[in-house]
Amino acid sequence: MEYGNDWLQLSHICSALKNPQKLKLSDTAIKKIENSRKIVQNIVDSGITKYGVNTGFGPLYDTAISKEDTSLLQKNLILSHSVGVGDYIRPDLVRLMLHAKIHALAKGFSGISKEVVLLLKQCLEHDILPCIPSQGSVGASGDLAPLSHMVLPLIGEGKVLYKSEIIDSKSAFEACGLLSLELQAKEGLALINGTQFILSHALFGLNKLEYLLSLADLAAAMSLEAYAGNAKAYTKELLEVRPHEGILLSAKNIRKFLEGSEISGAADKDKIFPRVQDPYSLRCVPQVHGASYQAFLHLKMLSETELNSVTDNPIVLPDGEIISGGNFHGQPLAMALDYAALATAELGNISDRRIYLLLEGKFGLPRLLTPSPGLNSGFMIPQYTTAALVSENKSLCFPASADSIPTSLGQEDHVSMGSISGRKFVQILENLEKILAIELMIAAQGLEFRRPLKSSYLIEKNWEIIRSEVPMLQDDRLLHPDIDAMIRMVQNRNFIFN
Repeated sequence: MEYGNDWLQLSHICSALKNPQKLKLSDTAIKKIENSRKIVQNIVDSGITKYGVNTGFGPLYDTAISKEDTSLLQKNLILSHSVGVGDYIRPDLVRLMLHAKIHALAKGFSGISKEVVLLLKQCLEHDILPCIPSQGSVGASGDLAPLSHMVLPLIGEGKVLYKSEIIDSKSAFEACGLLSLELQAKEGLALINGTQFILSHALFGLNKLEYLLSLADLAAAMSLEAYAGNAKAYTKELLEVRPHEGILLSAKNIRKFLEGSEISGAADKDKIFPRVQDPYSLRCVPQVHGASYQAFLHLKMLSETELNSVTDNPIVLPDGEIISGGNFHGQPLAMALDYAALATAELGNISDRRIYLLLEGKFGLPRLLTPSPGLNSGFMIPQYTTAALVSENKSLCFPASADSIPTSLGQEDHVSMGSISGRKFVQILENLEKILAIELMIAAQGLEFRRPLKSSYLIEKNWEIIRSEVPMLQDDRLLHPDIDAMIRMVQNRNFIFN
C-alpha cells in the first residue's frame, strides 16, 4: 500500500502499526508533494499575499509577513501552539497520528516539501514517538496543540519516547542519524492543521470495538447457556423480518457460538425449565448488540473517509489556486464518536444485566453461583464492580460534540470538541473490556452447574481458555487475581470466534 495514492482502510492502518514498512511513499506521491510545494514557493517569490503562506494565523490573518520572516513564522507557530496538558497519549495513538498525517500530506494538496514528509516517515521507521499530551484540543482548526507537539522533533524541540525511555528529541535524532529541519512557508501550518488526533482515537477505538463486539456476542451466548435460556430468539427466519444489518450480524454470531450445544439443544429442556421467553438482556441481544454494530459500521465508514482526506488549511489545488476553507473542522468525526461511545456503553449495560440474571439462583443455578451460599458470597461483589463500571460509562456518554466554546478571538466561533469525544470513546472501551471479562468469568462458573451436559464446541473451547487461568470457585477466595487474569485475556485477544 502507498501513502497518498491508495485508499487506506482500518485493516491497513492497524497492520502498519506493527510494521510501518507496509506503507510506502511512492515516486508518484513525492511528485505530487513537489508540485504542490512549487506552487507555494512561487507565491512566496512573487510577493503575493496568501493566508497561511505569508500572513499571520487565525485572527492575525490580516497581518502580512515578509519573505525573510516566513521561516521564523512557521517555527513560532509550532512553538506557540505546543500547549497541551495531561498525560501523554499511548504509543499506538502517536503512530496512528503519524501514519494519518503522512498519508494526508502525500496527497499533494498541502504545499509542504518532501523532506518534511520523509522525516515524519523516518520517525515512524525508527520508532521515535513524540510525547503528545492528551488534553488541549478543541477539534476545530485541526487538533492544533496535539499536532504541534507531534512535530516539535522536526524542528529540534520536544520530548520523544525512544527505546522505552523519554528523552529529548535531539538525542533520539542523533542516535538514528537524523537531522531536524528549518520549516519554510506554510509547512508549519500544514503540519498542525488537521484532525489526526481525533482520527487516531477513532481508528484505535474501532480496532478495539471490532473485537469487543464479537466478544460481547460470545459472552451473551455463554451466559445464555449457563442460564439454560431459550435460543429460539436468535432464529434466522425470525430476525430476517426486521433486517437491520447489525441485528443479523449479531444473531449470526450467536447461532454460530451455540451450534451443537447439548444445553440449548436438549430435547427436554423446556420441560425442566419451562418458560416461553427470557428477560430482555438475553432475548434481545441481537437487537441491542446489533445497534452497537451499526454504530461501529457508521464510524468505520466515516473514519476511513477521514483517513483518506486532506484536512489542513488552506488547500493548494493543482491549478495553482490556494483556497482557505474549513476542512480541518472535526464535527464529522466528533458526532459519530459520541454515538459510538454510547453504543459501546450499551454493550456494558446489557452485559451487567446478564451477570445479574446468573446470580439470582433460578433455573437450577445456586444463588450467587456458589455451591454453599451464606457461608460464601460467591460472585456477589464482582457484579458491584460491573455496576460501577457501567455507571462510570454512563457518565462519560454526555456528547462532547454538543458543546462549543469560541476560541481565537471569535475567529473560531464554533468548535467540535472531537478530541474529547475520542478520548471518552477509548475510556468507555477500556471499561467494557473489564465488564465483559467479568461476565465471561461468571458465565464459565454457571456452565459448571450444567454438567454433564456440554455446550457447543466454540463455547467449550473458550471455557477451557478461561479455566487455564481461572479455576472454578468452590469456596470464597481472593477474586482480584482472577479478574485481572480475565482482563488480560480480553486485552490479549485470547478468545476464539471460529
